[in-house]
Amino acid sequence: MPEVRTTSVVFASPHSGREYPWSFVRRSVLDERRLRSSEDAFVDQLFDMAPKHGAPLLTATHPRAWVDVNRSPDELDPALIEGLGRNAHNPRVASGLGVVPRVVANGRAIYSGKLTRREADSRIRDVWQPWHNAIQTLLDESHALFGEAVLIDCHSMPHEALENLSHPRGKRPDIVLGDRFGAAAGSQVVDRIEAAFAVAGLRVARNAPFAGAFVTQHYGRPARSQHVVQIEIDRALYMNEQAIRPNGNFQSFVGLMEAVTAEIAEIGRRDIPLAAE
Repeated sequence: MPEVRTTSVVFASPHSGREYPWSFVRRSVLDERRLRSSEDAFVDQLFDMAPKHGAPLLTATHPRAWVDVNRSPDELDPALIEGLGRNAHNPRVASGLGVVPRVVANGRAIYSGKLTRREADSRIRDVWQPWHNAIQTLLDESHALFGEAVLIDCHSMPHEALENLSHPRGKRPDIVLGDRFGAAAGSQVVDRIEAAFAVAGLRVARNAPFAGAFVTQHYGRPARSQHVVQIEIDRALYMNEQAIRPNGNFQSFVGLMEAVTAEIAEIGRRDIPLAAE
């Protein structure tokens, strides 16, 4: 938390948690490095100067492979969890990426067997629910203080995810902003976020290949002055993806991201609330 809230902007890093319970690591058929392959490693560190600029920063502790707070709590996988019947087709659940994931990156199975429904429910109760309680509290506080709320949902993406993408200038993007094609945030908010990255020399695309998941869909209500934008950052800009460690550019990129974070915080530092769209 900042010493004083001076902006309606809230930053959240839901997939950078790296506290892997030993019981989980022991139970998995994967080693810890492979378990970490779906983690948005170090994203919390890229935005950790947000409180200095008057904005709260909410960061996960438990990893995405344990429970995914960017999924609906009812996205339960019958291929992983005992006693579930078949539900309507859900592509995320079918691919093993429900609220309790069955796989990590590249479709690697986490377990050799199934989990009980009780265990899945306990992860949702103990990790998922407190996370969303915290988000709702921070957004409510922004509304009370500023008459609006802007949630920045911070993620990273594998470099390979961008291989087939092009940019108007002929180069692949460094950043992908997701606003669910305008449904989750007003255009004036997204425009200013894009400008902040562009001024820093980064190429930006919107909604392809990532338009936003549960958090943007659930909390994005621009007509009620509540805006959510998902940010995806190319991991190759600051880390060695194979070794899951910072690369030689990490410190300079952290400095660049502080400037971007400061510019994004300015979005919510208006005397007049953002217009609803």
